[in-house]
Amino acid sequence: MVGKALGQALLEKGYRVIILSRQVDKKSETPGLSYATWNVAAQTIDKEAIAKADYIIHLAGAGVADKRWTKKRKQEIVDSRVNSSKLIVDSFKTIPNKVKAVVSASAIGWYGPDPAIPNPKPFTEEAAANDDFLGTTCKLWEESIEPVTQLGIRLVKLRTGIVLSNEGGALKEFLKPLKFGVAAILASGKQIISWIHIDDLVNMYVAAIENENINGVYNAVAPKPVSNKELTLELAKSRKKFFIPIHVPSFILKIMLGEMSTEVLKSATVSSNKIQRSGFDFTYPAIKEALANKL
Repeated sequence: MVGKALGQALLEKGYRVIILSRQVDKKSETPGLSYATWNVAAQTIDKEAIAKADYIIHLAGAGVADKRWTKKRKQEIVDSRVNSSKLIVDSFKTIPNKVKAVVSASAIGWYGPDPAIPNPKPFTEEAAANDDFLGTTCKLWEESIEPVTQLGIRLVKLRTGIVLSNEGGALKEFLKPLKFGVAAILASGKQIISWIHIDDLVNMYVAAIENENINGVYNAVAPKPVSNKELTLELAKSRKKFFIPIHVPSFILKIMLGEMSTEVLKSATVSSNKIQRSGFDFTYPAIKEALANKL
């Protein structure tokens, strides 16, 4: 979802975009867009694509919420991120290249739950990784791409919040109950959601490429996080149809989602101050405008 929107934005800005794909000999009819092959499992990558690249944007990773968290699935989530990073790092060591910067996805799963709601001190980039599954995954993910800095390449890591897009992702899941006139508030609904509009996220990736002063870790979240209840009700109101607010008990979520329910129920208030200090301006800092634009 993010890659598709970002690729289109880069093409519109006049960049040439090469998408690394597992499909061999995939062709593009879009001017400026081409495909190259990589195989993370086999640790192979198109040498010409690396040689041509000025920037690498690393978005690869198995979907965290796509399947129930079995032991096997959790390993897939970690390996898909760590091994793809390793392939990129190793390619720089063996293939002559002119890469100026790598921009790598990460996630606010790095942070633990808010110590209090409201949290008087939102999480900043300096906070240590939480010791749960997603915190550990994010730590391994970020560590796996870090060696590019030893090669003199600028590295930006964007810890992304809940991305709001009408092309899929979390918003699609929030919308499902509304088709039946139900605004499903999860548990108490007080838990804080740190979100970002897809357009702002895309613009942040572009800024990470173009602004050489952007370096290191940044939280990719909007300045105004909201509670689950506020998000759900604003989304319902934006549909301009009749709805009934219903609280879904936490025990039902635990039955449905298993271990993943801890993330759904977690409150995480994450600060956007650092990226704003870099000069980045959000088009959609508040939820009402963001939802109005995306639906």
